[in-house]
Amino acid sequence: QVQLVESGGGLVQAGGSLRLSCVATGRMVIINDLGWYRQTPGNQREFVATITRAGNPTYAASAKGRFTISRDNAENTVDLQMNSLKSEDTAVYYCNARGFDEYAGRGFTSWGRGTQVTVSS
Repeated sequence: QVQLVESGGGLVQAGGSLRLSCVATGRMVIINDLGWYRQTPGNQREFVATITRAGNPTYAASAKGRFTISRDNAENTVDLQMNSLKSEDTAVYYCNARGFDEYAGRGFTSWGRGTQVTVSS
């Protein structure tokens, strides 16, 4: 399996920027997609952005044009640069990894514990 640890959350004013980072660690795994999701109290976790191993990104409509996802395959990290933040971006942001566990011989999906992002208006 893969362990994911997020960092970079915090409090920022509307219009400001934050950069989230996530480090993935694991043995005998192939990480295909890395991504970010977010969740607010009482709501389901929602997709924000994902990036393939080849570096192809996909964004939610709410993130397009404001957020940029990037990854470093050598370091097994994924970052989310968030600009022009709005109060509605306030949420707990979770790192997500999908891939193949060579030891177990099956695919996996892993989640980090989340990092709080609060945007004040």
